[in-house]
Amino acid sequence: MSDAPVPVVNPSPAPVQTPTPVSPVAVAPEVKPNTEARTASKGQTSLDMLMDVPLKITVELGRTRMSLRQTLDLVQGSVIELDRLAGDPVDVFVNERLLAKGEVVVVDDKFAVRITELIDPQANTSKP
Repeated sequence: MSDAPVPVVNPSPAPVQTPTPVSPVAVAPEVKPNTEARTASKGQTSLDMLMDVPLKITVELGRTRMSLRQTLDLVQGSVIELDRLAGDPVDVFVNERLLAKGEVVVVDDKFAVRITELIDPQANTSKP
């Protein structure tokens, strides 16, 4: 072996690449055609598609206004007076739209509402 120095080769550093930002991409689920839907009438098909859509049902016994202090003073056993009398009809809302009025009944030890009046949807603008 020779004692001659071995030349050191410094490889040039690789160019620095800055990462390209990637935007999120929304991917739509695959929609398969419903052959049964094509054979039914268009109106019935549209309605059938909505039959299993969950709706929020709210029954309102009454309302009241309270100050923040009154609300903070509530304890177990407190009584909140409402704007309706006992026996007055309750409001039945579907997705925050007034649908009907009814009376509170008990069925198998559970509260229920018997519908006594359906509200005309054209005249309905009430919200709870």
